[in-house]
Amino acid sequence: MMTEAAARDTLRRALAEIGFARLPAAECFALLDVEADDWRQFADSWNNLGPDLYMADGGRYRRRRHATLFSEYGRIVRQSHQPHFQSRDYNPLNGDVQRWFDPVASATVENPVMPAVFRLCLHAFDPSGAGRWHIEMHQFRIEAQEGSSGRPTPEGMHRDGVDHVFVMLIDRHNVREGVTRIGTADGTPLGEFTLADPGDAMMVDDHRIFHGVTEIHAIDPRQPAWRDALVVTFATT
Repeated sequence: MMTEAAARDTLRRALAEIGFARLPAAECFALLDVEADDWRQFADSWNNLGPDLYMADGGRYRRRRHATLFSEYGRIVRQSHQPHFQSRDYNPLNGDVQRWFDPVASATVENPVMPAVFRLCLHAFDPSGAGRWHIEMHQFRIEAQEGSSGRPTPEGMHRDGVDHVFVMLIDRHNVREGVTRIGTADGTPLGEFTLADPGDAMMVDDHRIFHGVTEIHAIDPRQPAWRDALVVTFATT
């Protein structure tokens, strides 16, 4: 079985060579090393997200919370609540707007899962440990309702306008599809896969890689259906 150090080296090598890395749930949880009760409490916080009211396509299929943090020499400090902003160069649908979302609950940021995620990402993105990072944490719930689909990335294949992106599936309930697609800036596809199990994750070099997720549809349209994901972005300052 691969050691933790070897697994981290494999992540860094994949990011350097091909610009993205996949982490199956078992490997991700082994690296995070968190208790099952902590994970359950962390995942349960996705049941208390407010609606995203900024969708330019008129959709009401997305719920979210947002937090901003700062890291220097591996020390992470939460910042005062502030809007999420992307230019239209990176988000042609919802860009050039200051979007204020409900803040991530303190208990969620402080849950042992999040410090473990931050450590995992900084080991992969900043091996020297000397970087200064603007970090944004997003809790997303995409809902599929009877007669309508949910769109995890309504802007299509995109970059986020940062340096690195971490995406982890929290839950899939009564949904099909939601395929992650990876490609280059010139449109060359590099692969596709589905984050299917809680803890399935990926890391992306945002300078080199475009990514997107296909629509989700309810398996049983009479029942609630959703896809929960954690997205954490890192930008040098």
